[in-house]
Amino acid sequence: MTMKTYDKPAGLRTGALLLGALLLPALTGCGTQNSSQTASGDDNTLIVFNYGDYIDTDTIDMFEEETGITVKYEQYVTPEDMYTKYSSGSIPYDLICTSDYMVEKMIQAGETLPIDTSGMDYYHNLDPVYMEFSEAFDPGNKYSVPYFFGTVGILYNTEMVEDEEELESWSVLWDEKYRSSIVMENSMRDAFLVPLKWKGHSLNSKDKTELQEALDLLKQQKPLLMAYLVDETRDMMIAGDAALSVIYSGDASVAMEENEDLDYAIPQEGSNLWIDCWFIPDSCQHKENAEKFIDFMNRPDIAMMNFDYVYYGTPNLAVKEELDEETQEDPTVFPPEEVLNNLEVYNYLGAELDEYYCQMWKELKSY
Repeated sequence: MTMKTYDKPAGLRTGALLLGALLLPALTGCGTQNSSQTASGDDNTLIVFNYGDYIDTDTIDMFEEETGITVKYEQYVTPEDMYTKYSSGSIPYDLICTSDYMVEKMIQAGETLPIDTSGMDYYHNLDPVYMEFSEAFDPGNKYSVPYFFGTVGILYNTEMVEDEEELESWSVLWDEKYRSSIVMENSMRDAFLVPLKWKGHSLNSKDKTELQEALDLLKQQKPLLMAYLVDETRDMMIAGDAALSVIYSGDASVAMEENEDLDYAIPQEGSNLWIDCWFIPDSCQHKENAEKFIDFMNRPDIAMMNFDYVYYGTPNLAVKEELDEETQEDPTVFPPEEVLNNLEVYNYLGAELDEYYCQMWKELKSY
């Protein structure tokens, strides 16, 4: 498989990782300036909070040069890290990029401000297909603007998996012949989606019988696993150390570029389409600047720079139209319609189900 090669590394999206005490340490203050020094009365600033390594920082410099607005930029690891720091109130964030289900949680809690898109020059570049998917967590697209999207699937080594028809079902991840050669996502929702979808359930199931069935299947699977991993999965697959791994599509693309024996599949039972979005939290003190930044990110040349850097699916049609035919037709980056029709967006399940998931996850990890 031949893909376009990029000089910069792809961003690593860690997705819906562990909650509560299972959180990874946050990465803060990674920008060139300290956002805690921002004066609330300074209208010429913008405090942005984003996943780590998820933007071409040259685009931030360009925004500052063109607008005269000083950007104070911070990074985090998981949506839960982000929410913890936002909730502390220590920094009045103006603009945040995070995952769909966390956006929904904050919308429901009244912690987001409506985005005025009427004065934006490039909002029309966004693909209506992904705007419609976004309505699953932001009805009417009032509070969020899609930034990148991707899928969760199986990255596999074609030299180790001889029958590619096996990849038509998530059940391949329970096949005894792949014992000690399977890597699962070290991510609670992404781990549970696998047995849920295999058994024909929604990945947003609130049925505790279905969730218990999924937990039992994950327990049965655990002795077959090499490990639960996140970022390390890509390098392990590139090195040929595992046959199968559950992985984010962007990391799969990078891995396939490095190892021609690798390929990516989404089982026919379906999977997750995740969407990371910009939104304006209620802590915002510079809303107009935040909206200018969102629009700037949708400008074709800027969106192209970020696509080249991150190499996840972009909802920006102006960017997609400028890509070579091979990239446009790469199903790992841009899922075809028949695949999209079988994908679900994560929804926020509520505090009670969050706690229930945490209990199941701890039980699985200690099993």
